[in-house]
Amino acid sequence: MSMRFEEIDWRPTPMGDISLRRRRDPVTGREVYEVKLGDEFLMSSLFTAGETELARLGLAALPEDGTGVGAGLDVAVGGLGLGHTARAVLEDRRVRSLVVVDALPDVIRWHEERLVPLGETLVSDGRCRLVRGDFFERAAGTEGLDPERPGGRFHAILLDVDHSPRHVLHPGHAPFYEEAGLRALSEHLHPGGVFALWSDDPPDEDFTAVLAKVFAGAESHVVRFGNPYRPGEESANTVYVAGKGAGA
Repeated sequence: MSMRFEEIDWRPTPMGDISLRRRRDPVTGREVYEVKLGDEFLMSSLFTAGETELARLGLAALPEDGTGVGAGLDVAVGGLGLGHTARAVLEDRRVRSLVVVDALPDVIRWHEERLVPLGETLVSDGRCRLVRGDFFERAAGTEGLDPERPGGRFHAILLDVDHSPRHVLHPGHAPFYEEAGLRALSEHLHPGGVFALWSDDPPDEDFTAVLAKVFAGAESHVVRFGNPYRPGEESANTVYVAGKGAGA
């Protein structure tokens, strides 16, 4: 890429205009991919530690055997983005199937047309399917997250859509983070399954308490990583991990 900046795609959506941009970092010379929704930055290929740790921490909470894991893990991810969480899921040798649910068809198209670096990796893996849909609507319903497997349950459900439980991209997402919304989500998990959530905010004790009402156990993990814009400084995300009781 010879140019410093390129807008690869731009489309209007019900939540605002979404754009995929590519630029060359003037310091490192690396190609950086960024996604904006309206005036907000949703994600950047410079900041992927939290997305990767969402998958690692969520799947690490599952035992090596039991809860049906011996036959392979079925995993659902809410939010495709640039694909880093999905790739980290597929790197786990136990994973049998992965369904990635995203409300924005253009984000899925970016991967299918290989406009983003991980598009080929995800689309070419036979275990992975990219599904257009509203994760929050599907989580609240009885048919489940996978339209091809109505009522199907998962060993792990990983979510990275909103900035945090308190800073949502759309008001309609807010009820999901309340007790009733999380209970509905838990019905889509196998007994002993795990729900994990990425957040850009520090750990929220009130939200952890809500998780603890619904799940057998809940904890927050702080993920620290170097800030590429401020050498020598750290940034941090939070990953919440909640486990469903084995008899639930």
